[in-house]
Amino acid sequence: MKLCCVLLFCVTAATSQVADKANRNYKTEGGREAVARGLSDPQRDARQKPGELVGAMRLRLGMTVADIGTGTGYMLPWLSAAVGPGGTVLAEDIFDDFLVKARANAQAAGLKNVKFINGSATDATLGQGSVDTILALDSYHHYDYPERMLASFRHALKPDGKLVIVEYYRSTRAMLDAMNHIRLDAPDLIREVEANRFKLLERRDQIPEVQYMVTFGK
Repeated sequence: MKLCCVLLFCVTAATSQVADKANRNYKTEGGREAVARGLSDPQRDARQKPGELVGAMRLRLGMTVADIGTGTGYMLPWLSAAVGPGGTVLAEDIFDDFLVKARANAQAAGLKNVKFINGSATDATLGQGSVDTILALDSYHHYDYPERMLASFRHALKPDGKLVIVEYYRSTRAMLDAMNHIRLDAPDLIREVEANRFKLLERRDQIPEVQYMVTFGK
């Protein structure tokens, strides 16, 4: 009986939605509308520093880059310019209403090299071996099933492909509700990703005391 209880706990832990607290505002259309307003905040550039972020990713013309959890498409103009007309940006999200907004914003910006993908909570649904770089900007802490998402990333990356994760520190200096909203701090996130068959290549501050960037290879 004791063994059965232990096994049941393990199965439950393995299949539980670990990002439930972070995802509370995403469960209703009204909640996502409020999130969308924050994602499209004109002041976001000063906080996020997207130009510096893309520069640190070392993207090249002609690459295929995936923006996981694209939301309203905030990063698409910078990613589109970095890979150029011969490259491709895959804008992925699990919410149709976010993708509608991202499409409209990309069209208004005249972006011609962006494709939109409706993923799921367990799979980014990218083609096998088709992506040079995957960007997970402020999205990793929303993954309910991180092991399965990381497996889908490995499936999608080319042999020399890179996974770039930009995340908030688990600190109230980074986010007032960080202790509830952010599941893992940097060392634990790195250990989790490495445990899923990635190797750490680089770690740097994106915004000191607020965000960090970690780059992994297969």
